[in-house]
Amino acid sequence: MADESTRTTACTGSSLLQPVSEMTNLPLDQVNFVVCQLCALISAFWFRLFLHPSKTSPFIRHVVATVLGLYFALFCFGWYALHFLLQSGLTYGIMILTGVEHMHKYCLVVALSYLSLCQITRVYVFDYGMYSADFTGPMMVITQKITSLAFEIHDGMARKEEHLTAGQKILAIRRMPSLLEYFSYNCNFMGILAGPTCSYNDYIAFIEGKPYRHREQEADKSKTRLGQGEPSPNMEVVRKVATSFFCLLVFLSVCKVFPVERNIEDDFIANTPFYAQVVYLYLSMLTTRPKYYFVWTLADAINNAAGFGFNGYDINGAPCWDLISNLRILNIELATSFKVFLDNWNIQTVQWLKRVCYERCPYHPTAATFILSAMWHGAYPGYYLTFLTGIIVTLAARAVRHKVRPHFLHSAAHKLFYDVITWAATQIAICYTVVPFVLLSVGPSIKFYRSWYFSLHIMCILLAVALPVKPRHLRLKEQQKSCSQDAGLKPLEAAETHSHKEKAS
Repeated sequence: MADESTRTTACTGSSLLQPVSEMTNLPLDQVNFVVCQLCALISAFWFRLFLHPSKTSPFIRHVVATVLGLYFALFCFGWYALHFLLQSGLTYGIMILTGVEHMHKYCLVVALSYLSLCQITRVYVFDYGMYSADFTGPMMVITQKITSLAFEIHDGMARKEEHLTAGQKILAIRRMPSLLEYFSYNCNFMGILAGPTCSYNDYIAFIEGKPYRHREQEADKSKTRLGQGEPSPNMEVVRKVATSFFCLLVFLSVCKVFPVERNIEDDFIANTPFYAQVVYLYLSMLTTRPKYYFVWTLADAINNAAGFGFNGYDINGAPCWDLISNLRILNIELATSFKVFLDNWNIQTVQWLKRVCYERCPYHPTAATFILSAMWHGAYPGYYLTFLTGIIVTLAARAVRHKVRPHFLHSAAHKLFYDVITWAATQIAICYTVVPFVLLSVGPSIKFYRSWYFSLHIMCILLAVALPVKPRHLRLKEQQKSCSQDAGLKPLEAAETHSHKEKAS
């Protein structure tokens, strides 16, 4: 009964589903979250069928999406959901009062500070312990949306067109959103509980029923705009819902078989051969991922069910519903580099970090991006250990990719050998890096790294030193200089063209 009372008091939302929580032996906050997401899925079908843009005005769609979103938020988090309105309202006021020249800086500082204050208060003052579905989760997505919107308004209304990259031109916003549009974007029912984040232009195009109006000039060779109408998302939604609940079943079945905490138990460290510790580390971290697969795949399905997420047709004419997808499971599990893993994990967050930090930071963009990511994730020290380790691993992985990989591309056999080795190395590096993210505290995290003799830290530092790669801004300058000599290309156009190649590498 003690555990049950803990689950009840830890949840700040509705206690209506407490009997379900007791029957399933799951925390009430998690039950509320799953039920609200299932209700959001049903609402999404209704929203697409009965409030389609051809039948309803954008005003009605904005109002309904916002009201439903706030209701689900209140059900899950109680009056803590007011933070969503306060954070959004505060930053909207800043946008209006400060003007387009500096709004992006102020909104980033204020939104991130507000989020950090709530995270610190929750962790160190109220101490919810294992309470997982807390109100700061949705605030993390809202923070992404607020800052993305501010930067896109700045790009569209304060910067010259020729100074924007191709991606910034597509996402640039040419007018201030109304208050209703702003709250609808931040708090709509499709994404308020689990995201994913999306661009404001994409969301408004969805609400108004004008998809791709701002992407018509996008040079996307992998997708073919066939001029067809928007297809039904039903089969894609069924596939994603089935995938999400399969992942949930896997997680509930194996999460307790390979507890991560076992990696730092004294008897395990003392009596287990190192190769077995490596295998166990991989298995224990592997079993933590299905819960994220469940949450993000279900969230993607909800957006698709509402008609949001259509991304044109592939070269075979098959519809693609991956515009705001947050992960690619097979690419994650088969990743052969640190970059490939990160590019397919929490995709929309990676895109947000790239757009607001990495592309705009003139010096040490990798370090700045990881630090921003750590601040955004929360107040636990383990997050900072993970992202500081991630900086070192990223630099080493980039060095290997630039200096070593080209030697293995001359034959299929050599490339296969390279891929197998780098797959194993990538998976172990990811697990090693993410352990503090799961353990949360400094003491257990340092104990784990000490049991490995900080071996990957040392190895990555040695690789980064032995195989130096020029900083990104210097490589871009060199490419700009070389491209300026190409016939028919202006220096700025050449640098922009080759910057895409640089980001891909």
